[in-house]
Amino acid sequence: MRILISGSSGMIGRALQAALKSAGHAVTRLVRSGGGPDTLLWNPDGPALEPEPFEGFDAVIHLAGDPIAEGRWTPAKKERIRTSRVRGTRLLCGTLARLKRPPRTLLCASAIGIYGNRGEEPIRETAGRGNGFLAEVGEQWEEATAPAQRKGIRTALLRTGIVLSAEGGALAKMLPPFRLGLGGPIGSGRQFMSWITLTDEVGAILHILNHPELRGPVNLTAPHPVTNAEFTKALGRVLHRPAIFPVPAPMLKLMFGEMAEAILLGGARVEPGRLLESGYRFQQPELEPALRELLKANNEISRPSGLR
Repeated sequence: MRILISGSSGMIGRALQAALKSAGHAVTRLVRSGGGPDTLLWNPDGPALEPEPFEGFDAVIHLAGDPIAEGRWTPAKKERIRTSRVRGTRLLCGTLARLKRPPRTLLCASAIGIYGNRGEEPIRETAGRGNGFLAEVGEQWEEATAPAQRKGIRTALLRTGIVLSAEGGALAKMLPPFRLGLGGPIGSGRQFMSWITLTDEVGAILHILNHPELRGPVNLTAPHPVTNAEFTKALGRVLHRPAIFPVPAPMLKLMFGEMAEAILLGGARVEPGRLLESGYRFQQPELEPALRELLKANNEISRPSGLR
């Protein structure tokens, strides 16, 4: 297939590009600047896009968006989070809807933040929107694909959980304190972490791309979500380090404000119902073996204390 991909410089985008090319697809990157071979320039903040360069693609994978878990959510940061997703998606989908030869498939990034903080309630794709800033942004983000859907383009909404990779993202940020033996649960530790490895994130996207019956929301999370306390214990075991130093919720709220409440202290027990029903087989379905494999591949695992 001829595939157009935005957000290609991010952790998921880079891994996905490599997998698509390995599978024999022709990949064009949708970029803000730089140009070069196999690229298409766009301005997601602009008023309109010329439709002609977008003709002839078989699929579009739209991953672009301002990072959510970096720094405090100032009013300006929250506006960047919202507009980078909603405005860019609306502009792209409006352009696709004007094409003479539109793509058959649009895969648009979304996030499990749309479900809000849901405690221990098992969440599948049929669950309604939650409360809070991320849920509100998620709803607007997904609604921005409406022009493509009205055009008849098969649209899948990739509701992604916490993507684990030793090379970036949440896990890479957790590693330094754990290496020093200073890791531990965040807040109460009872909040759920619905995770997925980068390998399965890419594998699931390829699966959705090749299964035309999948449209609408699809949860991209591993089949066994865990609490934060369970996650930190598993990571400590894999690294042969204690995980007994809790990070108090008041300190996180002081440091990160609203972002801490939404991302670090809240969570949802999300299940990949539609992926499993459509036959996707997870390569890394269990947390501790997945962590062990990821960190061993990145030479992060040391010998237990006392072993030579």
